[in-house]
Amino acid sequence: MVTVLGIGPGLHVRGLERGGFPVADWLCACGYHEQVRGRRAVTELADRVRVGHCPHGTSRTIQTEGRTAA
Repeated sequence: MVTVLGIGPGLHVRGLERGGFPVADWLCACGYHEQVRGRRAVTELADRVRVGHCPHGTSRTIQTEGRTAA
């Protein structure tokens, strides 16, 4: 399992509370990390990320243990 900045693979979104500034981190199972800021960027990232599926050409996948991305 890959861990970056204390987060495990998946899509992690914070700052969605009222008046908050959204920030999202996506850590792919292959180790690719992407961070976006702002409501539009977070929405676009959430729309294109498929947790458990690596679009970077590796065959590694992760188990989501029944959890879904934000």
